[in-house]
Amino acid sequence: MAFNFEHDKLVKELKKIGPKKVLVQLPEGVKKHSFEIEKLISDLGIKVVFSGQTCWGGCCVSIEEADLVGADLIVHFGHAKFIEVDFPVLYVEVRDELDLLPLLKKSLESIKNFKKIGLSYSIQHRHDLKKIIEFYHDNKKEITLSTQKGNVAYEGHIVGCQYDGLKEIEKNVEAFVILGNNFHSMGAAISVEKPVILIDVYNDKIEVMDGVRDKILKQRAISISKLKDAKKIAILVEAKPGQKFGQPELLEKAFKEQGKKVVVINIDEMTQEKLMNFYDVDCFIELGCPRIAVDDFSKYEKPIVTFKEALVALGKKTWENILETGFL
Repeated sequence: MAFNFEHDKLVKELKKIGPKKVLVQLPEGVKKHSFEIEKLISDLGIKVVFSGQTCWGGCCVSIEEADLVGADLIVHFGHAKFIEVDFPVLYVEVRDELDLLPLLKKSLESIKNFKKIGLSYSIQHRHDLKKIIEFYHDNKKEITLSTQKGNVAYEGHIVGCQYDGLKEIEKNVEAFVILGNNFHSMGAAISVEKPVILIDVYNDKIEVMDGVRDKILKQRAISISKLKDAKKIAILVEAKPGQKFGQPELLEKAFKEQGKKVVVINIDEMTQEKLMNFYDVDCFIELGCPRIAVDDFSKYEKPIVTFKEALVALGKKTWENILETGFL
């Protein structure tokens, strides 16, 4: 596996912008390349500071951190633009250069009963899209890309919290192929009812996501039920600008009217270690990335629900409504 940081493009953009000091954000799997990136940027006479915070997506733009270190530009690697922020950001999407042909061939067995395929990809594989579509066309498959809905940057692009682009084409396809990792395919599996097949380029395997939807929906129903029974509730408000989902004031008022005790907690990253100190909380409502509640169900000692699920517990939404519109 080789990452292409598009050096020429990066240098050209930095020369055009002319920053004196940059804060560099790297996804977890790319942090090991920090020395290579530091040399490339510092050779231009630009001071470089790396963010040590986790960077899961384009929603994680560290504006406060950039201000703190005195940077006048954020260089954000590995993700496409996701939100508008009031700070200069240069996005470097990063190409993952590898031979996809063996995995594409292997995927044909899992989709042999489907002709009409919905296709989505993580951003590192956008440069291979034409080859991927041609491969499936040559093997008698009809390909429809997920639409550019919400905050996704391109047609076919998939991000972890928005799957409206897949839902929009679902009626026209028989199955979905997701080129990326388990994170993306799990989100797809609970957002659409058609079969989802993952081409896992990082573990070199094809995975059919059968049974995932039913398992996760059962977990979500259990969490909502526990919120209804909770006497003490904590509402977690995410500090990152791209991870603000829902209205804490609305929830606080509504649950207090039900006679429940409510506290609002501002947090920069949700971990079991941080939440366990609020040991007397019965249930958490997290208004950050909805994948935290969904993916980490078994990781936390106390139940965690999303904003949409909290509305179900309050009777302001129905279970059927979020099944139709999606949990994420």
